[in-house]
Order: sequence, then C-alpha cells, then structure tokens
Amino acid sequence: MSLRGMDSGWGLVRKPAKRRARTAARAPGRSRNEEPGDGGADEAVAFIAEQSAALRQLAERHKLPVLHYLLGMTQLEADEHLRLRTKRKLS
Repeated sequence: MSLRGMDSGWGLVRKPAKRRARTAARAPGRSRNEEPGDGGADEAVAFIAEQSAALRQLAERHKLPVLHYLLGMTQLEADEHLRLRTKRKLS
C-alpha cells in the first residue's frame, strides 16, 4: 500500500528510495545479471533455502497447510540444488 502523494496528516508520506549507482566495469567472470557484491547463484539458493524454512514454520504455526507444503517443496528443491552443486565442485 503506497501512501505517497496522500497527505493523511499522520506523517506517513515516504520519499522515493535512492537508487545505487551501477558501475560500468564488471569483474571478470561475472555474469551480466549479477550486481556487484552479489554472491552468485549458490548464495542465492542458500538464502532461499534458509528463508523458505523460516516461512514454512510460520505457515505451520498459523495453520496454512498449502503454503506449508509449497514452502517445504521450495526448501527441498533449494537444498537439492546446493547438494548437487557441492557434489560437482568436489569432483
């Protein structure tokens, strides 16, 4: 819900967020869709696995069975992806 442009008298009008300037030069070996400082696919998958586990617990606590199931599948998929990536790196 955006309150920008609406004066409700409560001081809830927010300024637009400042955008971070992009650098023209990329680090060698970095793909185009990775931002500087981004940990790459492995870090993203690890983050997704961690957050989906926390969200799954929240869904269970509030008796949301479909969300609980879907978040469990997301967590399993992310864990499997990490396991396979680690296995390939060791070979």
